[in-house]
Amino acid sequence: MDIWSLALGNLLSIPILCFVLGLVATRIKSDLRISESVMRFLTFYLLLAIGIKGGVSLRGAELAEVAWPIVATIALGIVLPIAAFGALRILTPLGRVDRGAIAAHYGSTSLVTFTAALVFLEAAEILVEGYVVTLLAIMEIPGIIVGLMLASSHGRQVRQFGSTAREVLTSPSIALLVGGVVIGAVAGPVRYSSVAPFFTDLFVGVLSIFLLQMGITVASRLGGFVSAGPGLAVFALAFPLVAGSAGVLAGTWAGLGPGGATILGVLCASASYIAAPAAVRLALPNADEGLAITCSLGLTFPLNMVAGIPALAALGEVLA
Repeated sequence: MDIWSLALGNLLSIPILCFVLGLVATRIKSDLRISESVMRFLTFYLLLAIGIKGGVSLRGAELAEVAWPIVATIALGIVLPIAAFGALRILTPLGRVDRGAIAAHYGSTSLVTFTAALVFLEAAEILVEGYVVTLLAIMEIPGIIVGLMLASSHGRQVRQFGSTAREVLTSPSIALLVGGVVIGAVAGPVRYSSVAPFFTDLFVGVLSIFLLQMGITVASRLGGFVSAGPGLAVFALAFPLVAGSAGVLAGTWAGLGPGGATILGVLCASASYIAAPAAVRLALPNADEGLAITCSLGLTFPLNMVAGIPALAALGEVLA
């Protein structure tokens, strides 16, 4: 599979073009905005739709088929924030708390990057195991917790750690994903067919509107790297590619097909900007939360949208 044709096809897709529109509109000083209440609805829709569709597919999966991918996901959720923490120590002069905060973001996952990868693979006619949505929910948790633990200096810097763990486990994103998986698994494909027009046919359109606002948000964050130094920019661009490649390798080893291995790679390459910021804000009040958001949204997110997803898909095909 030609990586350049994959990348070009991704760039010309409607969701990505909407993302670019948001970037351009902000740079030319347009007051284009989508309200917070609408964005909240769109986020809930995407989470629930992904969860339910994953649950429907999970119903037909055998335990032996799912076990090793889950083991690989948990292992990656632990290793990646540790690797990010070490890389930041080499590349930047940041203190322990800020390195841990950023590591928590990169150990966690991005729903929108995951969703864009699903749409991309579907358009490329690459089969994806339906239960991969469970991997998204699983990786969300250990990555954040390990990052917060790394930020701790003998326990003095992290406040209310137990409350933070509970905050992650009971967050709306985890509740909707896990709840959606349960609903889909219980309902099955026959009952799902009655709501498929809403959760399937409208999915790409809703994602396009969501990415329009994401483009606006990213454009407003790009200036944050001026004071952060070049090492942080190098990290935000290089670490996702290395982590994503490791994810594809691990997924292939765990028995996932090219599509599933690509999704695991995308989860590893992405960085959180929903669950992790909320957890970091609670547990690490002294961390500069703007640095992590600037990294994840300003550079890593656009990199994955434009080149990361097709590159990881090509790697998944080669390894298969």
